[in-house]
Amino acid sequence: MRWWWLVPVALVLAFAVAFGAMMLGDADGTPSQELSGQKYLIGMSQANLVEPWRVTMNLEFAAAAEQHDKLRVIYTDAAQNTQQQIADVEMLMGYGIDLLVISPNDSEALRPIIAKVHQSIPVIVLDRAVRGEDYTLFIGPNNDMIGYMAGCRVVEMLGGRPGRVLELLGTQGSPPVAQRSAGFARALREHPEILLEKQLVANWQQDEAEDRFKEYLVSVQAPAEVVFAQNDAMAYGAWIAASALRVEGVRFVGVDGLRGAGGGVELVEQGIMEATYYCPTGGDQAVEYILRILAGDMPKDRHLILDPEEILPEAGEKKREWEDRTGT
Repeated sequence: MRWWWLVPVALVLAFAVAFGAMMLGDADGTPSQELSGQKYLIGMSQANLVEPWRVTMNLEFAAAAEQHDKLRVIYTDAAQNTQQQIADVEMLMGYGIDLLVISPNDSEALRPIIAKVHQSIPVIVLDRAVRGEDYTLFIGPNNDMIGYMAGCRVVEMLGGRPGRVLELLGTQGSPPVAQRSAGFARALREHPEILLEKQLVANWQQDEAEDRFKEYLVSVQAPAEVVFAQNDAMAYGAWIAASALRVEGVRFVGVDGLRGAGGGVELVEQGIMEATYYCPTGGDQAVEYILRILAGDMPKDRHLILDPEEILPEAGEKKREWEDRTGT
């Protein structure tokens, strides 16, 4: 399983981006705020469409935007290239967009172009925060809480016994990576019998996680008992590596908690991971705030932080029991 369910979606979005834009069609809807009679053009600049979580962000954003007939959206995909994302933003400005939504590939490198855009139109930043105040609103997950909750889960999995843990990181130097690691380390510090043995960078990618974890497994006599991967794709890649090398006894915890075939919820239900953490993308919330901002209702708080939700096997079992009993 290689996240095959996401390939058609990613190809469709990438095909549209190759032609510069994908325009959403009209859909009936009632905005939460009264907008003027004109239609608004929104630019959605995505860092990449390789990560399943980001594909989900775009899909959730698109589904919410389609409910409002006064909104049109142009999507771009920077394909993990910061210079491409700068060019994407400049292209979107050339189209005369009324508001920019951006999920930065590199929040520090993109700070100057975001500040420049903010001088003329509102800007909503998703996922990776930007230093300073040159944007209208930041929407992102509570990454520190995600890391801390995952650390507490690992402690519980080890049952108070001494143990060794390996952490699979996303992109080196990324703020979400640092925040998740900080929360995770803080949870483990409360239990000195547990050692964070090693950190490996896999750039959020399943295949890279598989390669890095294989290299680790062949280099040690006994592997860490638990792997905390900062997204489900990397957790699955590490599980594949352990299975290929017939290494038993390693347990996995991930992050994202996406539904659908190959998503984190299914991986937990299948017993591949022992837990994952639903990480809200902010796509739905971004559309809600677009409507408010365009109606002149500027947010007083520039930060909307979204809390995670823990997903365990028993949660899926309870849901199935309820479905069986209610016939749904």
